[in-house]
Amino acid sequence: MSGTGPVGVGFIGTGMISDTYLENLTTFPDIQVVILGDLDQQRARQQAEKYRIPKSGSPDDVLAHPDVEIIVNLTIPAVHAQVSSDAISAGKHVWSEKPISIDRHSGATLLEQARTAGLLVGTAPDTVLGQGVQTARRAIARGDIGEPLSAQTAMQYAGPDLFHPNPQFLFAAGAGPVLDVGPYYFTTLVHIFGPCISVAAVGSKAHATRTVQVGDKAGTNFAVEMPSHVSAIAQFAGGGVSQSVLSFDSPLTKLGLVEITGTEGTLIVPDPNYFTGEVKITRAPKFEALTSEPDWEIVPLTGALAGRGTGVLDMARSIRAGTQPLASGALGYHVLDTLLAINEAVDTRQMVEISSAVDPVPLVAPEWDPYAATL
Repeated sequence: MSGTGPVGVGFIGTGMISDTYLENLTTFPDIQVVILGDLDQQRARQQAEKYRIPKSGSPDDVLAHPDVEIIVNLTIPAVHAQVSSDAISAGKHVWSEKPISIDRHSGATLLEQARTAGLLVGTAPDTVLGQGVQTARRAIARGDIGEPLSAQTAMQYAGPDLFHPNPQFLFAAGAGPVLDVGPYYFTTLVHIFGPCISVAAVGSKAHATRTVQVGDKAGTNFAVEMPSHVSAIAQFAGGGVSQSVLSFDSPLTKLGLVEITGTEGTLIVPDPNYFTGEVKITRAPKFEALTSEPDWEIVPLTGALAGRGTGVLDMARSIRAGTQPLASGALGYHVLDTLLAINEAVDTRQMVEISSAVDPVPLVAPEWDPYAATL
């Protein structure tokens, strides 16, 4: 048991995604956001004023704040591991946006640093803790589709340069569709099938350069460093297999497709980039129904509805209880290992074995309530 009362939280990084975290974390009774920090201290101050956070300043100010127990790391992927390591060195637990790092060495080193220090590391996505994925997992656990055998996932659209004011980092090393959006889909697959053991993939780039479409940098060209379209297949320890499309190159938008096929039916999992959505099942049709629309059984949603920051709250309660968070660093590292292997498979045109593994992730208790004061 570590301390009592709400857990103090500080942010390093107050860019575009900080709004959704702050909207939620400032409403959870077990969390107290005490300071926001950014290299752009004016931006940190503006966010602090917007969400009525008492202090703002630099990243060093956050690291030094005595009331901060968890640092929420919302920096760019290239510095995730370094900022998280700085948090551990300052004696803080850390929650990082995905991915946990952009290479295996820094990710593994970070987890060992935290283990030695007796501190926790958690990492996005925490969307998998929401109503949508959890309701789907409960349906699978009940045997609603029999034994789960395979999955199909797809995320394709024309790319984040359409809406992001500074999209270059999303096409650089450490990102691309595999490391930027892949964590949502492969974290979901690991929740359902267990650890991944091998992958194969091919990839391509539609354009060698892209152009910023919005904001102050509109019209600026930048290089595309990573494959912007990837098709991957994966094998999981429990015997399940999956095929996935991850693309920033498609004029046809197709987001959030996750289909899990079992021996008795196919289950639709809501978009893993969100916390809720429709869960439904279709059974094997008779011959005359092969060309008709499937009959759907709607699975009632269970569990509380919250948003980004749910994983930070789960970590806060884990700190007080002396347990491990569900969106753990070990899970984040295994997903990173898998996604890096996909990129390696694109480069080598070979099947790549996954060296890491992770224990099965428990379900969220249906009665778990983010809006209860439990500490």
